[in-house]
Amino acid sequence: MARVTAAGALALALPLSLAAGCSSKATGGPEATGPDGVKQGTGVTDDKISIGVETDMTGVYAPLGKSLTQAQQLYFEQVNAQGGICGRTVELVVRDHGYDVQKAVAAYSELQTSVVGLAQFVGSPMVTALEDRITSDKMFVIPNAWATTLLGNRYIQVTGTTYDVDMINAVDFLMKEKGVKKGDKIGHVYFEGDYGESALAGSEYAAVELGLTVVEQKIKATDNDMTAQVSALEKAGVSAILMSAGPRQSASLAGVARSKGMTMPIVASNSGFSPQLLETPAAPALLKGFYLASAGAPISSELAPIKKLAGDYAKKYPGQPLDNAVVNGHTSAVIFADALTKACQAKDLTRDGLIKAHRSTTTYDGGYGTPMDFSKVDEPGTRKTYILRTDAKAQGGLVVEREAAASKEAEAYEVPSGT
Repeated sequence: MARVTAAGALALALPLSLAAGCSSKATGGPEATGPDGVKQGTGVTDDKISIGVETDMTGVYAPLGKSLTQAQQLYFEQVNAQGGICGRTVELVVRDHGYDVQKAVAAYSELQTSVVGLAQFVGSPMVTALEDRITSDKMFVIPNAWATTLLGNRYIQVTGTTYDVDMINAVDFLMKEKGVKKGDKIGHVYFEGDYGESALAGSEYAAVELGLTVVEQKIKATDNDMTAQVSALEKAGVSAILMSAGPRQSASLAGVARSKGMTMPIVASNSGFSPQLLETPAAPALLKGFYLASAGAPISSELAPIKKLAGDYAKKYPGQPLDNAVVNGHTSAVIFADALTKACQAKDLTRDGLIKAHRSTTTYDGGYGTPMDFSKVDEPGTRKTYILRTDAKAQGGLVVEREAAASKEAEAYEVPSGT
């Protein structure tokens, strides 16, 4: 219940201006050429660029959505203070879908004629449901989801790794640094659907390559008590547990396992932790051998751009959680803004011009820890994964346990694009 209360409190604390969005007025329209000689279309006028956000402010990932959105609001405020992009002020138009597919579809219909693209879209089920429309609209979308089903579309950019690649690198970590050996069993608790099944594909591939057996435990997003799953894994005699679900499920799994005296390492996918959990009764369990696999460096990182971000965010939103979603939201905004800047240089701020500019980037490195290649539609941006460890004293509750690296298994893995 602590997790539900925290999520509800964060959703209630959301400023009305964010929940409602900056504007519902359509901008742009038929393609034209501005007085500066730059082609412009939907979402772009002579003096403004409108960018959409579809997020979760009131559903299961409400804390994530709030951090993502506030980080992006902060970034574009800073951009506007420095003159905007291409001589135009940037406006974020924010819509909350509450992690509900039908609400996401309705919100997209509202944004379709008013924004140049989406710098944030939480949830692979939502993005997948709208994929045909995204393609026909030529809408550049950066999803805050990392399922392989999102690969293979020119207009959808999966930043960082995909869930399966993270799990392959996580198994490599467990074998090299946590005592898991050939012949062992490893458990994998995962959400049904794109997210969990994408992660499972990675653990199963790694198990075949490294001589392990995966003990599967599929769960629903509404399953919050992991007692049965932990008992099954204990009976199976697993040496480690992979977790591809939400923070609430991770907290339950760690709590039940540690209460049973099970000391094996637990490695969660990047959506499986929230620092607010370290303020709940689950904290002691989550601070014992709990790790996170993520393509991004944590907010506690010593990397200069992240240190600056942490300071700026704390000043802008005092008392708000400094979690990894802040970094993810910020870097997604930077990637989107860099594509706009590149499109401006090519004198083409239409949706076509924006996606051409973005996909022409083969080596992207903003100093945030993981260089990415955006030119390959069928590939994630990188195959390097950080292994993070919980730490109650660290900003965001996580520190780097192992720097970003791609195992030989991850490098050789054929990512099942679009499936």
